[in-house]
Amino acid sequence: MFSKSNLISTIVTALWGFLGGWLIWGIIGDPILKEHISTAGLMKEMPDMPLLALGCLIVGFAFSTMYSKWANATHGVTIGATFGIWLGFLTGLGDGLIDNATANIIDLSGTLINAVLYIVHFAIMGVLASLVYNKFNS
Repeated sequence: MFSKSNLISTIVTALWGFLGGWLIWGIIGDPILKEHISTAGLMKEMPDMPLLALGCLIVGFAFSTMYSKWANATHGVTIGATFGIWLGFLTGLGDGLIDNATANIIDLSGTLINAVLYIVHFAIMGVLASLVYNKFNS
């Protein structure tokens, strides 16, 4: 769990979580999703950066640890992307639809757009994790 490859993958995926999240949701998603948000004032103007960084580190560690179990010592880009896509479906589509059914956060179209963003985000994270594990487990 605390192997060299897992720790490096944690750092790489946490950085992608932070910077890629800014790119995907802050730059690409924000203008698209703004019209789908149901609640005024829902999003903060400026995120709490220390908490955001800590959250990304936790996601990176959990993602890297679960990926290493999923890959079963066979690390490749396809395996990493597939793992990321499944996590994107879980969090983006599954949790998104549950949130849509139970809260007035975002409309259904926004939920589906957000699910696609999650799937892309986690697919890239899976590719990055697979590259790290492939390099450091060879």
